Amino acid sequence: MNQPTLLITLTGRDRPGVTSRLFGALARFPLSVTDIEQVTIRGRLVLGVLVGCDAPPDLTAIYGSVTELAADLGLEAEITTGSAEPRTRARPGRGNGRLHVTLLGNPLLPAAVAAVAGRIAASGANIDRITRLASDPVTCVELDVSGAEPGSLRTALAQVAAESGVDVAVQPAGLYRRAMRLIVMDVDSTLIQDEVIDLLAKRAGCAAEVAKVTESAMRGELDFAASLRERTALLGGLDAGVLDEVRASLRLTPGARTLVRTLKRLGYKCGIVSGGFTAVIQPLADELGIDYVAANTLEVKDGRLTGRVAEPIIDRDGKTAALRRFAQAAGVPLSQTVAVGDGANDLGMIGAAGLGVAFNAKPVVRDAADTAVNVPYLDTVLYLLGIPRDAVDAADLAEQ
Repeated sequence: MNQPTLLITLTGRDRPGVTSRLFGALARFPLSVTDIEQVTIRGRLVLGVLVGCDAPPDLTAIYGSVTELAADLGLEAEITTGSAEPRTRARPGRGNGRLHVTLLGNPLLPAAVAAVAGRIAASGANIDRITRLASDPVTCVELDVSGAEPGSLRTALAQVAAESGVDVAVQPAGLYRRAMRLIVMDVDSTLIQDEVIDLLAKRAGCAAEVAKVTESAMRGELDFAASLRERTALLGGLDAGVLDEVRASLRLTPGARTLVRTLKRLGYKCGIVSGGFTAVIQPLADELGIDYVAANTLEVKDGRLTGRVAEPIIDRDGKTAALRRFAQAAGVPLSQTVAVGDGANDLGMIGAAGLGVAFNAKPVVRDAADTAVNVPYLDTVLYLLGIPRDAVDAADLAEQ
C-alpha cells in the first residue's frame, strides 16, 4: 500500500528563516521528508515540501500550524494530499533515464522555451526541474528531464534549436557529466578570433589567395594537409620576426580566459590542438596555463620562413591523436573528455570525445557534434558542464 503524502507549498516574498520555521512547525507531527524544492526569482519564493505520513495525518492540526506560520511570514500556503508512487532506478541508455537539457539564448525568447518544452512533452518525457545557470551576457537554463531516450530527443531538439535560433544540448544526467576532466580546444576561430595563417598571409601580401584555400579546407572540400602545404608555400621568404608580430596581435575569443581559469580552478586539464603554428600559439598557451599543446611547426632558415611545414602535419587525424595522447597523459578516459572546435578538421576529435561541442561552427561540424554553441562567448561551455555563472563570478571575486 502506498504511503500517504502531503505536499506543502509556500509562496510569496522571500525572507530569512522561512525554511527553518516551516520545518520547525512540521517537526511537531509524525512526518518524514520525502522531497524538497525551493526557487527564488527576484525575491519571490516558491518552497515545496513533500512529506510522508506513517500514520493517518491530523490534517486539521497540520493545516492550522502551516497556515498560521504562513500568515505570520506574509506568505500563502497550500496543502494537497496524495500517495507516494514507487520509484524505479533509471538505467543508462534506456527511455526512463534522466537527462540534462541545456537551453541557451541571446536573448532567450518565450517562444523558444515553449518549443523546447513542447518537443520534450511530445516525446513522452517530463521536465522535473528548471534551473537558471546564467543571465548575462547570455541567458542559460538547465532542464532536468526524465523518461526520454537521449538520441531521439537530441535529434528532435536540434531541429527546434535551428528553427528557434537557440542552442540546445542534451546530456545524460548523473556522474557522467561531473566526471569530465579534460577539455581540448581548437585554436583558430575557437580559442582565438583569428586564423593565424591568414594573419601571416596578410603580411606576406597574399591574404586573398590564402583565405580562399583556408575556407575550402575548413568546409572539408580540400585535404587539410595538402591545403596547408599550399598555403605555407606562399609564405616563403617572409621575415621570421613576423611570427612575433602576429603573436602579439592575437585576439582571444570573449570568455576564453574565464573558461580556462575556471576549469583549472576545478582541477581540469586543458589542451589545445591547432593546424596553426607552435611559434605563435605556444606563448599564448603558456600565458593561459594550458597543459598540453599540439600544433604545426614552420621551417625557418637564415631568419626567414622557407615556405615549408615540418612533418607530421597536425590535421584531422593529428588532432584526434592529440586528444587521445592528452587523455592518456592526464589519466582520463576519452569518455571524460570535452572537445571544442569549429572546422572540418575538428570532426575527428569531436566524435572521439565524451562531449563534442561545435563552437560557431560550419554546418558539417554542427551536424556531427553532440551540441552546438552559436553565441560568441567561449565560457558558455561551462554551462554545458553544469557550472553556473554565479559560482564562476563568486570564485573570481574571492581571489581578488
